[in-house]
Amino acid sequence: MTLYPPNRLKHKLRAGEPALGYWLSLNSIGVTEMAAGAGWDWLLLDMEHSIHNDEAVERHFLAAMNGGPAELVVRIPSIDPALVKRLIDGGVRSFMFPFVQTVEEAKLAVASTRYPPEGIRGFSGTTRASRWGRDKSYVSTYADDICVIIQIETPQAIANTPAYGTIDGIDAMLIGANDLAANMGHLGDTRHPGVVRAVEDAGRAIRATGKASGFQFFDERAATLLEQGFTLAAVAGDIHTVSMGMASRLGEFR
Repeated sequence: MTLYPPNRLKHKLRAGEPALGYWLSLNSIGVTEMAAGAGWDWLLLDMEHSIHNDEAVERHFLAAMNGGPAELVVRIPSIDPALVKRLIDGGVRSFMFPFVQTVEEAKLAVASTRYPPEGIRGFSGTTRASRWGRDKSYVSTYADDICVIIQIETPQAIANTPAYGTIDGIDAMLIGANDLAANMGHLGDTRHPGVVRAVEDAGRAIRATGKASGFQFFDERAATLLEQGFTLAAVAGDIHTVSMGMASRLGEFR
């Protein structure tokens, strides 16, 4: 029996190495399969701002497994332990939790991915996660490859960053610059000087806790943030790639 390979994303973040990610919003398992083998360290399947149900996630997970070594991270719509349980049983092992505002919410995010006594995940002995029960070591080793990423999207969350950093099981914190800008009174303006400072300050605060810091920027800002020490780097995505590609190709003829 072949077991799942180690979670390369989790190990890269723990080692402080940059991990380049590709954002998946379009419901195309073909794109997911191609992206998984294109050289990206991780893919983000977005359930928060895209219309994906848990059955769609299963199809994308299998496509990614078939396509290549990139780790599939699923951003769920909210901190929902029941949904997390179903997705982990289906094979997903890396999660992004949006809009984490309090220490209690951060702890709940981690707890939803762990069996008792460390968490609240319900147990089933025959799921894809354990190779349908054939992997007898699963219950003692599964947490080694669970990756938990929480999103920092408000000034309140930034203030709570040091406390989040004390929580075992959180691997990274990704700053959601668009929502952060909105919650700072600058909707749609992630280039506002106050927002830029907040992103950089939050990144330093995250790294001071020993956790990996992350961002989502598909432009020149990505290189700057990587130089500053951010390692969880979402630097491209399917909608952006298709949209820019369409415009570029059309521009060659008009």
